[in-house]
Amino acid sequence: MLRSFVVAAMALLFVACSAEADKFVEGTHYEVVAEKATAKPEVKEFFSFYCGHCFRFEPVVNKLASQLPKGVELEKVHVDFVQAAAPEMQNALARAYVVGKTSGQGEKVAAMIFDYIHLKGASFGSENDIRNLLLVNDFDAKTFDAKINSMPTVAAVNAMKTAQNKWSENRVLTGVPMLLVNGKYKPKFDKLNPENFDQELQQLVTFLLAKKD
Repeated sequence: MLRSFVVAAMALLFVACSAEADKFVEGTHYEVVAEKATAKPEVKEFFSFYCGHCFRFEPVVNKLASQLPKGVELEKVHVDFVQAAAPEMQNALARAYVVGKTSGQGEKVAAMIFDYIHLKGASFGSENDIRNLLLVNDFDAKTFDAKINSMPTVAAVNAMKTAQNKWSENRVLTGVPMLLVNGKYKPKFDKLNPENFDQELQQLVTFLLAKKD
């Protein structure tokens, strides 16, 4: 009886995987942008706080992050090529996000910055403006001051810049927001059903995470 149940369950899983494979087509729903995948499954989101599309995509990507398979984390990569602000200010915002993330408040800090720019219509003139925004929203001042220019924070943002340069030079990163799965697959958003976008994106990313070829 148990053996029959296991066989039936495996058969259903095979059918489900086959159906998903048929649903998502290379060139239509995703692009292959590298020859080899990363050693471990991963998802990167390239974004900018100054990007309106990224602001609207933020709730979707946060939901996606919460639904990823165990052991897979969504890594946010802030770019500095958006013309709305100087690269130095974009770098400062990336460092502020890293400070929030390493303090267990990445999503909260990202929301503060996005809302400040896109809902309040405000702008940052200096790193101190970013500091004031976080502190007025109850972020710890000592933590901010200790981490904003620390070596780990700077290293993390330098890694973002390296990733940005790599994929820009390869003509893969042509705009934001952009997802990259396993360093090999780039999901295409325009072919997903707008009425069921969140669920289809999650299914597509899960499918790409599991691809072996």
